[in-house]
Amino acid sequence: MNSWYQFLNIFFFVFHTVFTLFNIVGWAFRKTRKLQLLTLSLTAFSWFVLGIWYGWGYCFCTDWHWDVRRALGYHDRSGSYIHFLILKLTGADLDPGLVETGTLVVFLVSLGLSVWLVLRDKNKSGN
Repeated sequence: MNSWYQFLNIFFFVFHTVFTLFNIVGWAFRKTRKLQLLTLSLTAFSWFVLGIWYGWGYCFCTDWHWDVRRALGYHDRSGSYIHFLILKLTGADLDPGLVETGTLVVFLVSLGLSVWLVLRDKNKSGN
């Protein structure tokens, strides 16, 4: 069972990080814009709709990853995945409020760019 949790820990590191990076830069490539708009919508649903019941900014992927890490005996001190990732990758223990604000700003900029570019592409193609 422990090897399964080890696998899931690595899976969540890779999947969640790639998902996050795609949310940030998916708008930059015409072929990925609609998919990125979908992933941003899933993120917004988790943060703002599920967040009504679980707390603002709730992420089910982070929640599952924390469950796996607790089962492995880790006791992470980060409340958010982005804070956790910055801490693990750089060792920098930034102010959690700053990280949350930065995460929201990057999310909103990415969402704005994505919506604008998808609409622009749609108008250019006439569909």
